[in-house]
Amino acid sequence: MKINYIYSFVLLSLLTLFSSCSDFLNEEDPNSTASGNYLKTENDVSKALAGVYLAIRHNDCLGESSTLYTEERSDNTGRNDNQSNAGEPFQFNDFSLLPSNSYLKKHYVALYDAVSRANYLLTYIDQAKIENADNKKKYIAEAKFLRALVYFQLVRKWGDVPLATTYFETYQDVKKNTYREKQELVYAQIIADLTDALDSKLPNIQNEAGKGHTSKAAINGLLGQVYLTMATRFESNKQENLQNANKYLSDCYTMRTFGLLKEIPYGDVFDVKKKSTCPEIIFQIVYKQGDKDYSSSIAANSQAEGETINSQKKTKGGGTFVKPDLVKEYEEADVRKSFSVKYADNANAKSWFITKFRDTSDAAGTLGHGGNDWILMRYADVILMLAEVNMYLGNEAQATSYLNEVRERAGIPTYQEMQNDALYKSKYPTLKLAILHERRVELAFENQRWFDLLRFFNSDELVQYFRAKSQDDYGVSSLANFGKKDYYYPIPFDEWKLDPEKMWQNEGY
Repeated sequence: MKINYIYSFVLLSLLTLFSSCSDFLNEEDPNSTASGNYLKTENDVSKALAGVYLAIRHNDCLGESSTLYTEERSDNTGRNDNQSNAGEPFQFNDFSLLPSNSYLKKHYVALYDAVSRANYLLTYIDQAKIENADNKKKYIAEAKFLRALVYFQLVRKWGDVPLATTYFETYQDVKKNTYREKQELVYAQIIADLTDALDSKLPNIQNEAGKGHTSKAAINGLLGQVYLTMATRFESNKQENLQNANKYLSDCYTMRTFGLLKEIPYGDVFDVKKKSTCPEIIFQIVYKQGDKDYSSSIAANSQAEGETINSQKKTKGGGTFVKPDLVKEYEEADVRKSFSVKYADNANAKSWFITKFRDTSDAAGTLGHGGNDWILMRYADVILMLAEVNMYLGNEAQATSYLNEVRERAGIPTYQEMQNDALYKSKYPTLKLAILHERRVELAFENQRWFDLLRFFNSDELVQYFRAKSQDDYGVSSLANFGKKDYYYPIPFDEWKLDPEKMWQNEGY
């Protein structure tokens, strides 16, 4: 008998785990007992790991359409339609999010689905016969990396969250472990998982055949970002966290297979023909061009009516609405602007839309079955985090050197030269704000902006930052709605009502 999912930890049916089925949320009766006997061979373990990657790929988890939960939460994109089916998505950028929002719940469920799949592999892998010990360590390393990646999403979006590191077979196990754990302990688990993952023979960088799988560069990059986030979130051990952030981000940087960023044209990073060979990309979700089930739709979905720059597919409406607030942030002659955004003059659009993701090939065709991979980590991101951490450590010369590496690729003057530009100085009076600006225009629409805002500002500062913006440059979403409560998401209503004491609601909801 099928039931509706209402619990934090997904009790996966083995049929779903070992197939390529995309229906992750229609689960078997959780009162039935799952068995670890299904992991008998190395091939079984390989399929279980593929199941974790498949969960990550889901649009309600970290796939290309997960921009609803990050980009549309930020000041980059949004919706100018707040009616009918658009009403619930509109809440994210309007800062009127309700705990009963069904999209919020789907995201929460999908993230814990991925956690549960990783836990299944890690709990039962010892029962499988794997001859090569290094292979076993690699399976474990990949599963721990993916679990850490998901918990890093959860803890930044909700704060204290349920923490599970074993697979739960029964309803009783789920109920006993459904409570919000302090975020400091969640971060500790993330660090433990990533540190363990480094102790493996994963390659520094995946070869073309391995794209879509993690690597030591990706693990180091994520570990550096976690330590950097902790340094800005917690006063305790701040200097130690900054030093660790610098170490792991530097380790990631030294694993690159190119010299300076300027060697890689900005457009190459998003070129579907080069997605498996571009040396800037560290970790990506792979999409299959031309396949109706596993292709990318981001190029077509982003495109405005009357436009052909992204896709052969004819689209309607305004495409993905880009806020003028972002468009005005691009500097004159920045090559990233003309590549990333365009103004649609069609009567049904009359707005800026995303052009960063393109596939106009015949293989993608008029149905828009594109081949764009979804990039979760690339070197420009790592370089700008190195600028950030060195700025915090007081190494301003090193910080500006990293910042300039990114600016040089974009074809714009150095940070030092821009100190003579009155407009630039007025908009970005500090190195910190200059780095935040650079991250915004470099990584626009890549699910980084919201997390950057959380890292650069505390809740009071973030309210001030949003309230200072022009409503005219923001769209129909209301900036006046933004408050301290919006630093975190609300716990989904169905999760809270299971146990209001253990699953207490975030302040303001």
